[in-house]
Amino acid sequence: MKLAFTALTALSLASTAMAQTTVQSCDRTVTFATPPKAAISNDVNLTEMMLALKLQDHMVGYTGISGWKTLDDKMTMGVEALPELSSKYPTKEVLIGADADFFFAGWNYGMRVGGEVTPQTLAPFGIAVYELTESCIHVGPKDAASMDDMYNDLRNLGAIFGVSTRAETLIEGYQSELAAFLEDQPALETAPRVFVYDSGEDVPFTAGQFAMPNALIEAAGGTNIMNDLDKSWATVGWEAVVDRNPEIVVIVNYGEVTADQKIEFMMSNPAFADIDAVRNNRFVVLEYVEATPGPRNIEAVKTLAAAFRAE
Repeated sequence: MKLAFTALTALSLASTAMAQTTVQSCDRTVTFATPPKAAISNDVNLTEMMLALKLQDHMVGYTGISGWKTLDDKMTMGVEALPELSSKYPTKEVLIGADADFFFAGWNYGMRVGGEVTPQTLAPFGIAVYELTESCIHVGPKDAASMDDMYNDLRNLGAIFGVSTRAETLIEGYQSELAAFLEDQPALETAPRVFVYDSGEDVPFTAGQFAMPNALIEAAGGTNIMNDLDKSWATVGWEAVVDRNPEIVVIVNYGEVTADQKIEFMMSNPAFADIDAVRNNRFVVLEYVEATPGPRNIEAVKTLAAAFRAE
């Protein structure tokens, strides 16, 4: 009996070890004994990653969308069975009250450094956190943003929820789709100079080297004029924009100020009259969900690549 019990215990321990999954989340190593059953995602792009992996059955809700953005028909259908638990960043009480066991968020995507909701503050309540890769620059060093950031998140989510094959198939499909599209595009003589205009009139809020648009622009064949900005999303002076003279301006569309209003602001301001993008009326609009890490990055690169090559 003792031998049988020992063998059975060893088998049980081995099975438990095999079931565990460990992933890297920014500067933390996070281990999951079993896939989460009550997950919450924050923001439209992170939620769409969950939907792309068909993880709705593992979710109890989402947060941080309607306070700033609107959902298109595709997203509305994907989350129609799930409640929005908070229109903006959730409080700790919201997540605990939903009996969540997992929070997919990022720094400045539902969490703030030193804020109320962090991996450390949620851990005592049994809520594990996986952090958006792009956002890791806020808690430690990382390489400039790349398409691999988004693929890394899909791959890690696949491992966490036990759907790694599904995740790899999705990633390979995205990579093949994008490679085939770009292969058909005519070569560019030079990489166009591109400025990302998110918001702000007194000073513009833009994408530095650690923000996803930097990766999208490079993948499409352009150069982000703020790629030496050692930040993710940050404000810069308009003087720097004028001096670097972008040939194309990418407008991020969300919030109360529309893309058309942002374009009109730049087109009608005499201070910008000599910027090539303004003189030639070369603006490209990306929706917020396209400009932040997520499945729609593929379409975003296609949109930018076509715009960079347009006459």
